[in-house]
Amino acid sequence: MGAEASGSFELTAFEPGEAEEREGAAFGRVSIAKTFTGGLSGRSEVRMLSVAGPSGGPAAYVAVEHVTGELDGRKGSFVLQHAAWDTTGVTIRVVPGTGTGELAGITGSFSLSVDGSGAHTYVLAYELG
Repeated sequence: MGAEASGSFELTAFEPGEAEEREGAAFGRVSIAKTFTGGLSGRSEVRMLSVAGPSGGPAAYVAVEHVTGELDGRKGSFVLQHAAWDTTGVTIRVVPGTGTGELAGITGSFSLSVDGSGAHTYVLAYELG
């Protein structure tokens, strides 16, 4: 049976990198740092690639996120993979085989939300193998 951890997180750094304009699309690269509290406490580093359409609105992004900390009392790290398209959805999953320490063997999915005030919350549904 799986477990679930929830809480909040803050973006502690947002550093845009290269940007490249192409016909019909703008490509961007960003480095992000986060701090998590709740069932998952710790920090992460994110590397994101994105593309915006001609209107300037987001069209899609992909990212990898290295999370280090404590999950429900177990210490270690793991990697999340993000894939999103326009505003219809995002998929975030734990990359199998990336768990270390007491989080070795972790699998699962991660969901996030941002409320009207800008507060970020998450739910991590996971299993330890």
